[in-house]
Amino acid sequence: MRRKLAFGIVSIIGLAVASGAVGAATSGEQLAQSAGRPLIGAQAPRLVLKTIDGATIDLGRLYGKQAVYLKFWATWCVPCRQQMPHFEHTYETAGPDLAVIAVNTGFNDSIDNVRAYRRQLGITMPIVLDDGQVGGAFNLRVTPQHIVIGRDGRIQYVGHLADARLDAALVVARAPPAAAGAANAAAPATASAERRHYAVGDHLPEQSPPTLDGRRFRFRDPADPRRIVLVFLSPWCESYLATTRPAVSANCRRMREQVSELADVRGVRWLGIASGLWATRDDLRDYRSKYGVHIPLSLDESGALFRAFNVTELPAALVADGGGRIVQKINGSDVATPAALRTAIDAP
Repeated sequence: MRRKLAFGIVSIIGLAVASGAVGAATSGEQLAQSAGRPLIGAQAPRLVLKTIDGATIDLGRLYGKQAVYLKFWATWCVPCRQQMPHFEHTYETAGPDLAVIAVNTGFNDSIDNVRAYRRQLGITMPIVLDDGQVGGAFNLRVTPQHIVIGRDGRIQYVGHLADARLDAALVVARAPPAAAGAANAAAPATASAERRHYAVGDHLPEQSPPTLDGRRFRFRDPADPRRIVLVFLSPWCESYLATTRPAVSANCRRMREQVSELADVRGVRWLGIASGLWATRDDLRDYRSKYGVHIPLSLDESGALFRAFNVTELPAALVADGGGRIVQKINGSDVATPAALRTAIDAP
């Protein structure tokens, strides 16, 4: 039997992220429901997905024929691992009227991580490594996040737990579409993900994201010719990833420490941009208070800025000159060099 995971080795109902990835006041299910509220009943995006094995899945061609179950997950996510037996069981028993697809968030994950995880757990469903497009289209806010699309091509369910409500949604989604639903499913739908990426050599976009203090941070301000450093972070990186990704956790700590040491350097404007994955504004405020962070902070709730600057691993930083041109990007392990950020700031 190809199945290597024993369905039922863990109890799935009531799972929450271990070690408090978000504040206790905001549960994973609350975040998923908040993300799903504007999606329920809407036409699902007609995205074309590529699996890690090179296969192509055209979601638009499935609508009207099969229900679709997308599960967003990450290799470092504790409840994702706990829910994998349920997910694998759903895939193995799906039948011809349900497509089951695992969408790795691509957030602090590589294709090597994903393949090793697949071997270790013995999972067999198709796996997609997201570049941010799929998560952006489905309002990704938490891992795992379940998306159930009916055979009529409309989004029927968004949740976090692998429980009776998810199972019921999967049953309902398989119902044959009504004639009107099938016609609607055939109509093109727009994906909401942005495709423009800003890289070294490009100018920062004309944007002014809001900070926790209610101000706007202008990326391009002709009246202020100082250098700009955008620091990409997560309020739970140091704590939650200490056990599942210790090297990443250490790099997040090093970046924070370097920022604290350099925050008062004259001639530099700073902005910390926090991922909206597993984070709320209250979590970001707690992070600021806990670590004494003094630079302005902004929550990228939709992930649009992370996508725009092609940030898929933490920590990361972008340095732009006084004219708003991006001159350097510092990624992940580069932060292990103690002077990495200072060198970037001091470079001519």
